[in-house]
Amino acid sequence: MNLVQKSVQQGGKLRPLIIPALATGGTGLMNPSPFLDDDGELLLILRHINYTLYHSENDQRFPSVWGPLSYLHPEKDQRLVTQNFLCRLDEDYNIVNYTLIDTTELDVKPIWTFVGMEDARLVKWDGKYYGTGVRRDTTTNGVGRMELQELEIDKEAWTAKEVSRVRIEAPIDKESYCEKNWMPVLDKPFHYIKWTSPTELVEAKPATKKSKQVNVVNGIQAPADQRGGSQVLQWGEYYIAITHEVALYKNYLKQKDGQYRHRLCVWDKDFKLIGLSPESWSFLDGKIEFVCGAAIVNNNLVVGFGFQDNAAFVLEVPNDLVNNMVEEALSYGKV
Repeated sequence: MNLVQKSVQQGGKLRPLIIPALATGGTGLMNPSPFLDDDGELLLILRHINYTLYHSENDQRFPSVWGPLSYLHPEKDQRLVTQNFLCRLDEDYNIVNYTLIDTTELDVKPIWTFVGMEDARLVKWDGKYYGTGVRRDTTTNGVGRMELQELEIDKEAWTAKEVSRVRIEAPIDKESYCEKNWMPVLDKPFHYIKWTSPTELVEAKPATKKSKQVNVVNGIQAPADQRGGSQVLQWGEYYIAITHEVALYKNYLKQKDGQYRHRLCVWDKDFKLIGLSPESWSFLDGKIEFVCGAAIVNNNLVVGFGFQDNAAFVLEVPNDLVNNMVEEALSYGKV
């Protein structure tokens, strides 16, 4: 299934998210995370990276100096560097304001090649705004941990500043290499779905920089590892989120590549996984697509996704289509 085509055919909207090249240097924008604020404004964190991802979408049989997938960097900077913009969207999902999130007061010299907070989801917990994503530049071997980045947002001047930064340890395996893509639960402050099947719910403790496992609930068994993903939203009597699964492989030259597909997950109020899209789907039929956020706007689901690390979109999925997807997910595994 191509979700963009299906949504637009049923009255939804697809909008590209564009910031002038003077602000980005012309490199990629990706993985937007929309969030509907209490005042009805649609905000969004938009990831900017310092490279361009080249990805061959054909049969990938013939050798190339680039391979099927390659990161094209500036000559003098071979790192993978992330900056994040805070954006405000209008009713038609166009960017009307944008500002680079100011992190200068808390930045320290990075000591690994992936720099900055990656794939930050925007949330508002206990009246404070946070970007929450993974950072991998604080160790010499790229150990990844989820962080909470408290944001001070001035909507009049349209500025955003990082005022605190907390690195959260894993709840069980303190030696795990890379904790990433925990899905924040919007209506449960500092709670995340860490794993999907079985569902592991964890709570971050910013004061101690630790986290604890709240519960592990067995539900339906997913056919592949379901990774985050959007924020976790209430949809009627359920919780829902969009997750991704990755098929990693190598071509005959042993060059790494992969394909990302997506599913809708449905949990009950106890976070038991009770529904899953029977078949995985794409957005624009690309092999590298990634969902980093979703919001409920006017009873529709607005999803932010990136395409090949080079383009960012929001997609309005109509209410009726979401309900159909939920019903289809709830029928998973049933005869």
